[in-house]
Amino acid sequence: MQIWVDADACPAVIKEILYRVADRVQMQVTLVANQLLRVPPSRFIRSIQVPSGADVADQEIVRLLEPGDLVVTGDIPLAADVLKKGGHALNPRGEFYTNDNIAQMLTMRAFMDELRGSGVDTGGPAAFSQSDRQNFANSLDRHLAKRKHG
Repeated sequence: MQIWVDADACPAVIKEILYRVADRVQMQVTLVANQLLRVPPSRFIRSIQVPSGADVADQEIVRLLEPGDLVVTGDIPLAADVLKKGGHALNPRGEFYTNDNIAQMLTMRAFMDELRGSGVDTGGPAAFSQSDRQNFANSLDRHLAKRKHG
């Protein structure tokens, strides 16, 4: 198993957690982004820069993903593709996307896009908080422990 990170929109604090986990559990963490990323020197951490363009990083992650891999993303359509390919998807706030919740999330995303398209100010997501960071770390630890023992 390895961890893929949809890195263009991933908060820096989440990347830091992933860097520490990569070395601690000796697991490959690959960040995929449109921009050049600086990552700590580690044989377990690498970055892939893809050309600019809508969903280029997402498509590269799906192409390289193996069943059982974990993808860290806030992108709901990417999460849906990851689940279809047999991967696991975790958002930076620590919530797993599942086959049970992904359809509802895609529907809500489309609805919000429609509202914004008609001029309704839907506001953005809440600011990233310390509890979001903690939830992410806890969800990641539980997932890794399950994979190790199960």
